[in-house]
Amino acid sequence: MYKQVQTLTGHSDLVSAVVVFADGKRVVSGCWDNTLKIWDAETGEELRTLSGHSDHVCSVAVFSDGKRIVSGSWDKTVKIWDAESGEELRGFVADHSDYCGGCAVAVFLDGSKIVSGSKEHTVKIWDANTGTELRSLSGHSRSVLAVAVFADGKRVVSGSADKTVKIWNANTGALLHTLSGHSDEVTAVAVFVDGTKVVSGDGCGIMKIWDAESGEELRTLSGHSDGVNSVAVFADGKKVVSGSKDRTVQVWDATSGINVLQVPDRHRTASNTWVHAVDVFPDCTRIVSGGMDRIVKVWKRDLYVPTKRVYNLLLSTLNEDVVEIIMKYAVATKKELAQFKT
Repeated sequence: MYKQVQTLTGHSDLVSAVVVFADGKRVVSGCWDNTLKIWDAETGEELRTLSGHSDHVCSVAVFSDGKRIVSGSWDKTVKIWDAESGEELRGFVADHSDYCGGCAVAVFLDGSKIVSGSKEHTVKIWDANTGTELRSLSGHSRSVLAVAVFADGKRVVSGSADKTVKIWNANTGALLHTLSGHSDEVTAVAVFVDGTKVVSGDGCGIMKIWDAESGEELRTLSGHSDGVNSVAVFADGKKVVSGSKDRTVQVWDATSGINVLQVPDRHRTASNTWVHAVDVFPDCTRIVSGGMDRIVKVWKRDLYVPTKRVYNLLLSTLNEDVVEIIMKYAVATKKELAQFKT
């Protein structure tokens, strides 16, 4: 169970992106009001507003050292910002023929390069210090809607409106795998921290987990009633979180594919209020979400230790494996299943 612990207000349009800094102390959001905002994750205080884009901010990423932020916008630019001062350090026009990086941006872990995707079907890799285009990856037949980088910096993954996920060699630009299986456009991708798996979400509300080495589909995650807008992987690799047009945030067991938790739906202030963005804090106990209600919300896991009576009741009505999974995510992380209260 998750409870809402922070409500961050200040944006005036759809919140399109949310990212947690590596130290877990700050959150940055991107918005269709053309701005980014940096927030104190503990107090909810707005620390600064980053202004400079002339159109919707649609994607945001944070450098691993926490000192810089990168954003992509429908104004066809990618901008790099100083995370402390809010100053624009560098802005460059990405050489896309349509909305640049307005679909997606991501940063290599060492901070040396940026990857962007666009509606003109390509993925581009840029030098983060000079803005020079290093490589253009061609192979998708429709808009590139999502990108992510493997932690070792050797591979890039992209999701497209052509219903495929592609994994690329970041150094040579060679296409390593095309992952087919989605029946609608792929709107979100994320990489597991250990680099062994990729998760993707599509416009029908289906998510898939793939083996990053072989390209094999490992499992399908079904539970959303509308399109998935965003996915993120918990740092321990055990769970995945997703945000959807169905106005919910859901948490999944990455091994079984079972939906283990649904964050209480408080983005639902209007019939068309999507959850557009999600991310996970490094401590794996908090989630951040943003959506069409213009609000950024922080949720914290409410640790609950069930009684033996509850456990036995579940066991009498459900499969034992399912009960084990429910219990695993219901009890405090430090407790074993055998240590239930009597």
